[in-house]
Amino acid sequence: MSTVAGTYGVFLKDFRSEIRTRYALNALFMFVVTAVTIILFALRGETPGPDVLSGMLWTVIFFSSMSGLARTFVSEEERGTTLTLQLITGPSIVYFGKLLFNVLLSLVLSVAISALYMLAFPGFVVKSFEMFVVTLVLGSIGLASATTIIAAIIAKASTKGTLYPVLSFPVLLPLLMTVMRATGMSLEGEPFSEALGQFQVLVAYIMVMVAGSYLLFDYVWKD
Repeated sequence: MSTVAGTYGVFLKDFRSEIRTRYALNALFMFVVTAVTIILFALRGETPGPDVLSGMLWTVIFFSSMSGLARTFVSEEERGTTLTLQLITGPSIVYFGKLLFNVLLSLVLSVAISALYMLAFPGFVVKSFEMFVVTLVLGSIGLASATTIIAAIIAKASTKGTLYPVLSFPVLLPLLMTVMRATGMSLEGEPFSEALGQFQVLVAYIMVMVAGSYLLFDYVWKD
């Protein structure tokens, strides 16, 4: 089995499993609706500034991710299929297959939350749409690249729900600060060129996380 075919096979397995069970999607949907409703009640008709709105957006995306992205490896442990994957395919194939699935899930999550924000908050008006789209895509990929390896680390732990956000937050903090700033710039309507520095940070973050995870995954997956 080639690496590309194996990676696609792992991705397709997770995709079909999620479509069948909808565990992560249901958890994400309920969290997002609850979080946005609470924020609406807390604001009581007030219109926060762009920085506050972008901060709230990525806070909801972060905590929503914590309730769904960990399932990629936790579900393997619960079903007892971890050993089977280790026997029939290599660690790199498993990693990139899981990464692709998490990227897809993270993108769907980010787009859905952004659309809901635009409907729920009149002040959430994107003035630089291209900047916002690039920020959303790079932020989602960065989020998935960091949380995939963390999900593999905590999969065998007894306190998965507690460990996942605790380990993820310090790793994701540079990413969150960058995407919040870039999102605020898109809401303020700043030129696309002004965000190039933020995008360079995001691309560098993704490259470091993917490269580091690829090198470490063999030890994490087998131990």
